[in-house]
Amino acid sequence: MTDYAKLDAWIDAHFDEEVRFLQQLVQVPTDTPPGNNAPHAERTAELLKDFGLDAEKHAVPAQEVKDYGLESITNLIVRRKYGKDGDGGRTVALNAHGDVVPPGEGWTHDPYGGEIADGSLYGRAAAVSKSDFASFTFALRALEAVARPAKGAVELHFTYDEEFGGILGPGWLLKQGLTRPDLMIAAGFSYEVVTAHNGCLQMEVTVHGKMAHAAIPTTGIDALQGAVKILNALYAQNTLYQQVTSKVEGITHPYLNVGRIEGGTNTNVVPGKVVFKLDRRMIPEENPVEVEATIRKVIADAAAESTGITVEIKRLLLANSMKPLAGNKPLVDAIQKHGQQVFGEPIKAMGTPLYTDVRLYGEAGIPGVIYGAGPRTVLESHAKRSDERVVLEDLRRATKVIARTLSDLLA
Repeated sequence: MTDYAKLDAWIDAHFDEEVRFLQQLVQVPTDTPPGNNAPHAERTAELLKDFGLDAEKHAVPAQEVKDYGLESITNLIVRRKYGKDGDGGRTVALNAHGDVVPPGEGWTHDPYGGEIADGSLYGRAAAVSKSDFASFTFALRALEAVARPAKGAVELHFTYDEEFGGILGPGWLLKQGLTRPDLMIAAGFSYEVVTAHNGCLQMEVTVHGKMAHAAIPTTGIDALQGAVKILNALYAQNTLYQQVTSKVEGITHPYLNVGRIEGGTNTNVVPGKVVFKLDRRMIPEENPVEVEATIRKVIADAAAESTGITVEIKRLLLANSMKPLAGNKPLVDAIQKHGQQVFGEPIKAMGTPLYTDVRLYGEAGIPGVIYGAGPRTVLESHAKRSDERVVLEDLRRATKVIARTLSDLLA
């Protein structure tokens, strides 16, 4: 029996255990905000200990987390070295994030139940990306059980800041010098290997006017009317963005979304302040500095059309796009080869309109790709919507692909 067949067989034999592991991870909430994620890291470390895997716990200082707008973050690293202390081979890191947006409304399954129905496991983060806590952990266990490498190393990076941008997740681990892998694979979906992704600029815009009684509106300055002019100018940009196309398959054009707006004090009061938050996705070909400068100018020019209106613009997040690094070819080749064998269809190498933590590894010069357990599209997974789920057969097969890939990379 080949090593690949032995890996597959071990994963099949332990798959019920892998599913229970994922259920236990889903049952500990990691809603971000508020972002109290240390308890999940503690529980994950306990479960890993049962498998003989010791997880280093790297707690981000409390004040740093509080200043960032979250409650607690403990990132985990599991290091497994082969041969003489890992000498002479690659170190491959596998990264998945445990933090996730709150469940919201409309669920037909308990968002923290880890319930199984119709071949899928349901729960918030079941697909993105606690499923890859499971796939990566059990791929590593399979590797050590039946095809233990003679050299090199594997690291599991389980981090808790993807939803806010990753700076206190992988970014913090890299900045502290706690890890420096040669290659990395980050949590993703099963039917494509992602080599590039969009960047993201998020901003908070505060529009100031002057409150007044609605019976004498001319004594005030309507901040909402000012905000409407600004919003119309921003939405006009969206039409222009459709004329800008990316050369990366899987990525279309830039776009802008205003996801939150609040303001005013009462129905009978001219609103004196309106605040909205925008999200601008940047294709890999765009320059983030130029994008931000353009957005600021559009806002300022539109605000100038309303007498007495002033604006404050605050950058909330600037996540650079991920561009393919030349050294990612061994990752892409191995995943495509084993993906086709296990799934019975070609696994495309392409881009995604999402933004992820992988960019932080790329910016540190570490080639990486995105691959893991999940369906063909984010829409199918219900990520960030009600009834998020992962198809268990995708979880099983993705675990096999990762285990086989590690075997190749550490051969």
